[in-house]
Amino acid sequence: MISLSLAEIASIVGGQQHDIPDDGLQVTGPVVTDSRAVRPGGLFVAFAGERVDGHDYAVTAVEAGAVAVLAARPLGVPAIVVHDVVAALGALARAVVERLGTTVVGLTGSAGKTSTKDLIAQLLQRHGPTVWPEGNLNNEIGLPLTALRADAGTRHLVLEMGARGVGHIRYLAGLTPPRIGVVLNVGTAHIGEFGGREQIAQAKGELVEALPAADDGGIAVLNADDPYVRTMAVRTKARTVLFGEAANADIRAENVHLSPQGQPAFTLHTPSGCSDVTMRLYGEHHVSNALAAAAVAHELGMPVDEIATALSEAGTLSRWRMEVTERADGVTVVNDAYNANPESTRAALRALVAMGAAGKAEGGRTWAVLGEMAELGEDALAEHDAVGRLAVRLNVSKLVAVGGREAAWLRMGAYNEGSWGEESVHVSDARAAIDLLRSELRPGDVVLVKASRSVGLERVAAALLDGESVPLAEGGAASR
Repeated sequence: MISLSLAEIASIVGGQQHDIPDDGLQVTGPVVTDSRAVRPGGLFVAFAGERVDGHDYAVTAVEAGAVAVLAARPLGVPAIVVHDVVAALGALARAVVERLGTTVVGLTGSAGKTSTKDLIAQLLQRHGPTVWPEGNLNNEIGLPLTALRADAGTRHLVLEMGARGVGHIRYLAGLTPPRIGVVLNVGTAHIGEFGGREQIAQAKGELVEALPAADDGGIAVLNADDPYVRTMAVRTKARTVLFGEAANADIRAENVHLSPQGQPAFTLHTPSGCSDVTMRLYGEHHVSNALAAAAVAHELGMPVDEIATALSEAGTLSRWRMEVTERADGVTVVNDAYNANPESTRAALRALVAMGAAGKAEGGRTWAVLGEMAELGEDALAEHDAVGRLAVRLNVSKLVAVGGREAAWLRMGAYNEGSWGEESVHVSDARAAIDLLRSELRPGDVVLVKASRSVGLERVAAALLDGESVPLAEGGAASR
């Protein structure tokens, strides 16, 4: 973060100083919410969570070198006390971003946000210092923490924006006003919370509404292949750039195909030329993510050949998202267990089938180990049933549905589609899935593990790897 005095911070957040011997002391280190991450010169932000109260670790943070604590009450250590710590953190982030004048790129969508954010970051850092979130820090706490990592040398600030309802993205965009806004898609993730896709579209479109006008440099990067997203062009005064496979997309892909290992390749077309891309990531769904990243890079001046090279070299930066690891015995484990919704699960199943095709000559099979896709509301039964049916239609060799009611719906969908023998099974929990897989996997098999984060199926992938693995070239192995 840029250097700020405690007096300046107190003024920005509207806080009162307590137990501060010198309000001219400078915060020169990182702003953190975990006392274990404190570095000398930093600022510790104390949140009162459901299970842990950060205020209890204020003394530890100061002893570790924090200049002060941003807190909701006096603590007997140097502190700036505010009524609302979350709002204060956001105010601090906005003040820092305004002083820096860096190019802010905001990104949202129902699926693919984190993977696309990682791609954008890997492209832009070739053209200057770039800050982006670790993992999916995309809410009212994670976003300002990411923004506060920027300093005077930061050229690009890439921010992922999530939403749990209408108004959330508007709030986040107000903290760190973007010049470029990217909307990937409008799917069914969290549809139970929103109430419908129209409401999801309303929420995601708040990002393009927050952009400056075209004359002031505002750019809305929209998915031409998603009708909900494409119509957002009427909601912004920014210049619109379309990406996708549609013929009228400004940044588009042609000749899309998958390698025998399931890695996408295509010809990238831009207004300034075209170039071939062969990705290290797995699954055709990454083509759309790559086009979104290419659109941002192209608008910021990267030549098309450099964009294509960067996309071809980009790897996975965030864990548990299509992490592909080959065991010493030839079994391949695909850990995509960070989260799941119907769109991302369908994409992962198609990637699994493509990857499995390469091993079929040696008798390899494809295994889909799937759990609940959460927050689908009234659509939960139909969506889980549909995924189970798709696994059969794609000729996935084995479906292992893990968990309770939703897993039973997955299994029932497969059964009703024609999977009547041992091709699909319903097990109660991760332990049962691990026992089953350990007893039946054989060389050449490819195992996909995917569910919503709350299910914790990454334990299955970890158990299957068991410390003996050979990372593939993509670079997203479980050791990361």
